[in-house]
Amino acid sequence: MAVNDHAIQDVTQLSKGKFLTLGLQHTFTMFGATVLVPIITGLNVSASLFLAGVGTILFHLITKGQVPAFLGSSFAFIAPILAVAETHGLEYARGGIVVAGLIYLILAALIKIFGTEKVVKFFPPIVTGPIIIVIGLKLAPTAVSMASSDWLLAVIAFCVVTAVSVFAKGFLQIIPVIIGLITTYLIAVVLGKVDFTAVQEAGWVGMPGFSLAKFNLEAILVVAPIALATMVEHIGDVIAIGATVKKDFLKSPGLVRTLMGDGIATSVSAMFGGPANTTYSENTGVLALTKAWDPKIMQLAAVFAMLLGVIPKLGSLISTIPTAIIGGISIVLFGMIASIGARTLVENQVDFTKSRNLIIAAVILVLGLGGAVLPITIGALSLSLEGMALAAIIGILLNVVLPE
Repeated sequence: MAVNDHAIQDVTQLSKGKFLTLGLQHTFTMFGATVLVPIITGLNVSASLFLAGVGTILFHLITKGQVPAFLGSSFAFIAPILAVAETHGLEYARGGIVVAGLIYLILAALIKIFGTEKVVKFFPPIVTGPIIIVIGLKLAPTAVSMASSDWLLAVIAFCVVTAVSVFAKGFLQIIPVIIGLITTYLIAVVLGKVDFTAVQEAGWVGMPGFSLAKFNLEAILVVAPIALATMVEHIGDVIAIGATVKKDFLKSPGLVRTLMGDGIATSVSAMFGGPANTTYSENTGVLALTKAWDPKIMQLAAVFAMLLGVIPKLGSLISTIPTAIIGGISIVLFGMIASIGARTLVENQVDFTKSRNLIIAAVILVLGLGGAVLPITIGALSLSLEGMALAAIIGILLNVVLPE
């Protein structure tokens, strides 16, 4: 088994059972957030799951199977989807998302023309470290909110995942999430906290509710500009994944390919009935916790997502997992992402005795975590920069402006 600091780089030397278990672990991790977006917006859940799997496979094909990422439903587009759906309909909101995905391709073309180096130089460790910390801590309220629905189950899940990760040996040590999830789920069943009604009513086979997007200029102007923010988030996510697995994905396969993969996955998903797709920080947390880094695991998880889309009973069974269990596990996963950001600063020996470094980090953390929103209106075009996207842009500008 190929390893790097005890990391699994090649799953072909594992048994098929172990490989399947690692894939299921990532499937369970992405499920809650991936189905939440269509539930909130009214999009078809089965289609969203299936197209998340398709988008992930497309991403891996375009990035030459080098980046261990899973692409699930993006939360960034929820507000514009709801706004357009109310006036024009969901199909026109998805048309705007299709165009947003194409904007990724435009940026990828510009990077191809002018060179990745000119983009990468804007992301030194003093910028990327705090951005990765924001990615993790921004998700912290979500983890706590889910856990608070039943603290008993959340604490049990947290304790099992932690114990397995720290004390288990061999293969068990790299599947703490799935062990914690199954163990706590069985306890929840015994305590009568699981409702199987939806599973009994669901069919074994069903075609996802695919539908074609429609296009309207007004809807496009509302939805598509969100890509300006999510592209910055994409770069941050790719950096975070690279920091986790100790590889520079901005150089190989390159930012051009990762942007193309994310953009095409988003356009394909929206074109046929799903939401925008994005690289999932939840799964990055699993990478950090388990050190199982072979991208084939994510590809298998994508296949499982597609199966969930066409086998309603399986999807219904996973949906019976109490939210608190996912919340307890997420406390570990999201904290791991933030810890990777701190590690980035330490490993690169960022000097915090310098005022410029303190200011850059402070501004990124406060804007990213404080809910800052910058509305921008240019004629009929209106959009808002907020959260990590705004923090990243301001941090990049400060790094350029403030003297070394």
